[in-house]
Amino acid sequence: MSETYDFNGMKALFISTTLKKSPELSNTEALADVSRKIMEKHGVQTEMIRAIDHDIATGVYPDMREHGWETDEWPEITKKVMEADIIVLAGPIWLGDNSSEMKKIIERLYALSGNLNEAGQYAFYGKVGGCLITGNEDGIKHCAQNVLYSLQHIGYTIPPQADAGWIGEAGPGPSYLDKGSGGPENDFTNRNTTFMTWNLMHVAKLLKDNGGIPAYGNNRQEWDAGTRFDFENPEYR
Repeated sequence: MSETYDFNGMKALFISTTLKKSPELSNTEALADVSRKIMEKHGVQTEMIRAIDHDIATGVYPDMREHGWETDEWPEITKKVMEADIIVLAGPIWLGDNSSEMKKIIERLYALSGNLNEAGQYAFYGKVGGCLITGNEDGIKHCAQNVLYSLQHIGYTIPPQADAGWIGEAGPGPSYLDKGSGGPENDFTNRNTTFMTWNLMHVAKLLKDNGGIPAYGNNRQEWDAGTRFDFENPEYR
């Protein structure tokens, strides 16, 4: 079965949180490229940012130069984040958890979450998020649940099955791209990555074509102005 879908005009931003600086090979980015290629075949404009290549300050404010840091490239990356209909955070497992770069990127996204969109909602409403995890130790689901919870908490919509990953033999085993690892041929990984990619595109298009999430009941400006959207304070006696 083959169907034609057109996602022209949509943008996806992949943020790699590998601990390797360019041009060192990233296994995580190799898996992310599987998803990117599917998107690009159907008109989605994609971009990959390797976070560690940029001077991104640590913190929970939109521009850390206003809080004592001499340099911070995050404000420039923010423009790409806000233009993207889809965001995919991709990273490795270390000590059973997400990388320090992944944690930092989530914190910097959190710093933007209080901004409002044109409908008066939080800034990431109407955008979708997913994640990809690689490594050679257990922890894909643990890492993914942390990333996806964080993304939905700050306003992203999470489609069904919005994560995928690959882990080799537990311990100091081969990485995804290593010869004989079986990573690029792994059916479970390839299936989940493909399903994730299509679910991200489908939900992102549904939201975009329908003006995002309806603003009734979640409009911060209206709440601040006194609208309570049927909320009633309980009476305690």
